[in-house]
Amino acid sequence: MMELLALIMTLGFYLAARRISSWGKDHPLLSPPVLTILAVIIMLLVFKIPYKEYFQSARPIHFMLGPATVALALPLYNQLEKLKKVLAPLMVALVIGSTVGILSAVFFGALFGLPHDVLLALTPKSVTTPIAMGIAEKIGGAPSLATVFVMITGIAGAIVATTVMKLVRVQDPVVKGFAMGLAAHGLGTVRAFQISEMAGAFAGLAMALNGLMTAILVPLLLSLIP
Repeated sequence: MMELLALIMTLGFYLAARRISSWGKDHPLLSPPVLTILAVIIMLLVFKIPYKEYFQSARPIHFMLGPATVALALPLYNQLEKLKKVLAPLMVALVIGSTVGILSAVFFGALFGLPHDVLLALTPKSVTTPIAMGIAEKIGGAPSLATVFVMITGIAGAIVATTVMKLVRVQDPVVKGFAMGLAAHGLGTVRAFQISEMAGAFAGLAMALNGLMTAILVPLLLSLIP
């Protein structure tokens, strides 16, 4: 019974969130994943449903994240000619963006006096949850805490990304998408698809490459963490 309830609740909230977002003309504050997360949290708190029980019941949705991520290759394939033209600058942006994302998180965390294990969990904040948990576990951080930081990063990125793009006058959908996928992983990619298919395709590319780059860079930069 709980399995059916969890699936209906999650999918129902997401469909409702998409409708609300459409009514609100895709306003950043009405991002469907963000609204769905908030709605699920409220339901779990109101009905006092343990998160572990909900997660176990909703595992079919979690399982589909893998195929859904692989499916992002299709819109990117449609942009293959564009990708060939901008591949070199995107790789430079990937290295710089990934490095800055890791070091800035650690710097501000250390500035506010966060414990060492919290800093370790903070380093992979800009990659998808499974990768972040794996990285945190390998370097001695708490995987559960890394998950929290990943979610906070994704939600914040989905909400503020388009506003930031307007402030810095970025118009190119390739730049918009790549930056959003690089900084805000899956939630940023969802937001990028609301802008255009091209932006979403390059956000998916950035999300995948940043997972690999972060896994490589974190051990190399670990000695810089106080």
